[in-house]
Amino acid sequence: MSSYIGKRFLAIIPMVLFATLITFILIHLSPVDPAEAYFSAAHIKPTEELLSEKRHEMGLDMPLFVQYGHAVARIAQLDFGTSYLSGKPVWQEVRLRLPATLQLALSSMCLTIVVSVLLGYGSAIYKNSWVDYLSRLLSYFGASIPQFWLGYLLIFFFSVQLDWLPVDGIGTWKHLVLPSLTLSLGLIAIYTRLLRESILEQLQESYVLYARTRGMKEKTIILKHVMKIAISPVITGLGMNLGKLLTGTIIVEQLFSWPGFGRYFVEAIFNRDIPVIQCYVVLAACLFLISNLLVDLVQMYMDPRISLKGRSVH
Repeated sequence: MSSYIGKRFLAIIPMVLFATLITFILIHLSPVDPAEAYFSAAHIKPTEELLSEKRHEMGLDMPLFVQYGHAVARIAQLDFGTSYLSGKPVWQEVRLRLPATLQLALSSMCLTIVVSVLLGYGSAIYKNSWVDYLSRLLSYFGASIPQFWLGYLLIFFFSVQLDWLPVDGIGTWKHLVLPSLTLSLGLIAIYTRLLRESILEQLQESYVLYARTRGMKEKTIILKHVMKIAISPVITGLGMNLGKLLTGTIIVEQLFSWPGFGRYFVEAIFNRDIPVIQCYVVLAACLFLISNLLVDLVQMYMDPRISLKGRSVH
């Protein structure tokens, strides 16, 4: 197991290098001059002499492959340069914002898991009952409504009309409720339906029939055998979305003024803060790859038939 994990971590390195290369190429293909972007973010009108000095300082007068080599060497040391807007090291700024994004991501993921499992299980076990119909209705609603519109609706009802929950900021558990619900509802809609169909499919399998003929209780069959296999596609989907949540859900963080990484990235785009954009791409690539690794490990634990080589063990 340890060798498998080590190999997967080593495989992250070329992926991240590829992400940095693509970002580097796109930045140099764009019409935006990094030196001009620096002065623009600082609200300074530069002269040609200042631009020339700044380009030399940034190493923009060196060959591209040399610039890329220097960039990779700095990134390996977690040195993403200095933000054009704040004048502070980018990694220092990111570390201040990651806890807020992590808090929001984990609360949304926990809410998604709990509600999806309960609704998916109830919808499958009580098929074509009022529980199933209510679950379907909530799933259709969650899947069809845009995230930003849902956020506005929640703010209007729970903050403006009822004055129960705060509109923006961070601090208490009340600040987490609306953004977590906004993030979770779409995922709940997807995974509730996915788990329902997966449970119904597993209930038709022969091992369930054999367990019933041996006199096992229906509740034991479902909880100990059916759920263990049925939840596998849900875990895979959640793992893919975990990387997305950890890198900051931009719309929700902007909507609720959540001081996370996603909002910081949006501000960097508007201000053409290139070091921050580069940091976001590298960090996003790492988090997505690590999330995929965690999903694979959980899948192997849940289903021992999956070998470390990715093949079923018979």
